[in-house]
Parts: sequence; C-alpha cells; structure tokens
Amino acid sequence: MYLVVGATGLLGNEVCLRLRQRGEPVTALVRPTSNPARVRALREAGVALAYGDLKDAASLRTACHDIENLISTASSTFSRQDGDSIATVDLEGQLSLVEVAKEAGVAHFTFVSIPRRPVRESPLTRAKYRVEQEIQRSGIPYTILAANYFMEVWLSPVIGFDYPNQKAVIFGDGRQLMSWVSFHDVAEYAVSAAKAGAAHNRVLEIGGPEDLSPLEAINIFETTAGQKFEIQHVPEDALLAQLETTSDPLTETFLKLQLEYVHGCLMNTSEALRSMPIRQKTVREYAEQVQPKAAAV
Repeated sequence: MYLVVGATGLLGNEVCLRLRQRGEPVTALVRPTSNPARVRALREAGVALAYGDLKDAASLRTACHDIENLISTASSTFSRQDGDSIATVDLEGQLSLVEVAKEAGVAHFTFVSIPRRPVRESPLTRAKYRVEQEIQRSGIPYTILAANYFMEVWLSPVIGFDYPNQKAVIFGDGRQLMSWVSFHDVAEYAVSAAKAGAAHNRVLEIGGPEDLSPLEAINIFETTAGQKFEIQHVPEDALLAQLETTSDPLTETFLKLQLEYVHGCLMNTSEALRSMPIRQKTVREYAEQVQPKAAAV
C-alpha cells in the first residue's frame, strides 16, 4: 500500500494516478477542506482517502497504519490554507511525517525536494534540507528527488510566461541555462523509486533531457506558435531591491527562486536515469502540447 501526502497538488495528483494505472493500492492524505473536485477525481480513480493534515500528528499516525511505501510531495508554496506556512507545513509537518513513518515501520520513503547548492538559501531550502537530513537519519530506506524547475509552472502564465498571448516575463537576461523538467517525469521517478533498488538511500538530481536558456525556450514557443513573443525582462537588481524590503518567508522564497533562475540551474540526471530509465518530455513537446492549434498550422 502506498500513501501519497500532497495528493491534491499538481505533482501529488499525478503520482496517485500513475500508481493506480499500475494497479497499485493507493491512499491519499487529504484534508476536509481540500478542493472537492480534486478529492472526487482521486476517489473516481480508485484512490482511497485518509483525512488528515501534516500539522496533525495523530491524523498522520492513522494514515500511516499498514503503509509500506510513502511518497511526500506536499508543500505550502502554491496552495495554502489557514495555518499553512513554510514553517508549519514544509518544516514541522514534514518532520512530524518522518517521525510517524519511522514509528509505523514504513518500508520506503520517497521525498520530493528542490535543487541542490542554491546561490541563496531561503526559508524553503532550509526547510527541505532539514527534512532531508531527518529522513537520512531515520533509518527508513529512502529516495530523495531533488527536482528542478517544472516547465509546466515556470514556462506558464502562472509565472508570467503567457504563451496564449505570446508574451513572456523572464528573470535576468534570459541567457543562463536551465534543466527544465516536466512534473509528469518527476511523478514517474517518484512512483518508480520504491521498487528501484538502485535508487534507495540516494539523493538524485531530477532535471530534464536538455539544458535550455529562457530565451531558447521562448524561441521554441515562437516556432511552435508561428508568432514572435513580446519579452519583458526583470533585472536582478529589481529582485534584490524587493528582497531587501520583504519580511514574509513565502515572498522571500519566491524572490530567491527567481534569483536562482537569473543565474541558471543545471542538473545531471544521469544517476537517476541509470536507476530508473524513463523517456523524458522536452520543452518542445510541452510547447506543442499547450499550443496544439498553432502546432497543427
């Protein structure tokens, strides 16, 4: 039995669906206040539901009962409710989950983390690395996936990459290379890790199949759409100025993620591919998927 924590999020939902496609029994940790449509979709896919919250250790103990494999994709960064923060969810909640998993005798813990060696540490990076350390000390067999920037998020209107209107906001000069990765591929690594012995007790970098600068990514979208993009650059100095004035941990985290983007973020996925060989999605395939009409023309 698998337990997925973060199951109503973008990545966690995909993890649940892929496990069910393999015929694996899956339980999703959901909150009573979770998006009803997402909860209903999980139920319709054959996913069992365990109601609880990372901030409630008692509910985690109930959810982890008889669980063999645990996958945690949860974070407060993109979807949060009352009481959620990097401190309460990404740090304290995940640390509580590690403790409960150890008590419950979980056989394997897959934890989705973030890129290594940041130029600037943020509240999120400090939380993620602390949880990684506790997982490694716990004695639970584990796989930590250090996932790069999701192309479906950072090359989307959510972050100002407004491909439907041929406009794009990019941070810095747009020339530094990024190992953009699809969240679908990260989900595939997550569902494969428990049964891939070569992936156990490893921290694996998960980047995409190619290294492209933001300007090169825009060129791909322009070619796919057959139209030029209007590009707006956000200078590094502007981001640094905002950083000096903020005291909010989430705002600080996003600004530092944008500053990482300015300097580029390369990853070597070769070790992950050796232990879990998969075919990864390219930025061009993503562009053709989200611009199907333009691609057809």
